[in-house]
Amino acid sequence: MSRLDGTIGALLLGAALLGGLSVALPDWMIFLATIIIAKALVVLGLLILWRTGLMSFGQALFYGVGGYAVGLAQLSFGLRDAFLLVGTGVVLAALVALVLGFLLARYRDIFFAMLSLAFSMILYGTLVKSATLGSTDGFAILQPHFLGYAPGGAAAKRDLFLLTLALAAVAAALTHRYLASPLGALATAIRDNEIRVEYLGYSVKRAIHASYVIAAALAGAGGALVALAVGHIDPDSTYWTSSGEFVFVTILSGAGSVLAPFLGSALFEILRAYAADAAPYSWQMILGVCLLLMILFLPQGVWSLFQRPARRRVRRTATP
Repeated sequence: MSRLDGTIGALLLGAALLGGLSVALPDWMIFLATIIIAKALVVLGLLILWRTGLMSFGQALFYGVGGYAVGLAQLSFGLRDAFLLVGTGVVLAALVALVLGFLLARYRDIFFAMLSLAFSMILYGTLVKSATLGSTDGFAILQPHFLGYAPGGAAAKRDLFLLTLALAAVAAALTHRYLASPLGALATAIRDNEIRVEYLGYSVKRAIHASYVIAAALAGAGGALVALAVGHIDPDSTYWTSSGEFVFVTILSGAGSVLAPFLGSALFEILRAYAADAAPYSWQMILGVCLLLMILFLPQGVWSLFQRPARRRVRRTATP
């Protein structure tokens, strides 16, 4: 079986196992798993940019746009269907990235990172000053419906988890296909030498623009799903600390596979949850020390643990 099929097979198998286990999991684990998978979608988008040699410090912009799109769709149009709400967040985030991408695709390195952060903070300032959007308090989001079905209580949380799981599996599979396509394969070439890519007849700006829009759409989906799970949205979702968290999880995960963001997001959220429970007043320090040790001993991310055995097999095969 090829590597491509193996990755997609692992995605399908993991989604099926988690979906089956959800029947026996308690409500708090269902909620935590939903948050982990939804935020992993944002990291999945950052992985695409990272392979291109770029890193967005303002991905919380699209994460917040996805969440606020859900809230505004409910308040203004009375939408309650989860599929329509998530779709609204994805489309709106992608449209915002499509417009901003014409500017950001011209910049590289720290300029790209700081410009993306600036746009995110502009949105944050707008939301804080807007009384219509709830200012610093934000506003509540009602429980969603699922194609006309309106569950309540624990059933609603489980159904939202299953929707999040299914969307994440499809998004990761499509992202894997994209990275294996000619346009996705340009990412590494652009990172190494974009001048040679231009000589080959490809447009570097268009490739970066496309990656930026895809990453924004994934962030919008993650923000919409988290908003539905939490039942509330506020400007903190667009603040720079949210962007920093996504960047940190991206580095923690590694860029070796589309499976890495889910592993890194799970590790980060579980570690934070247990650290906050064990030390409510110093959990940030515990979390920082643990993550610092991981970065020191796993500089290529936690996914490198799965790549090392494969590299050893390749070396043994190549040795006469």
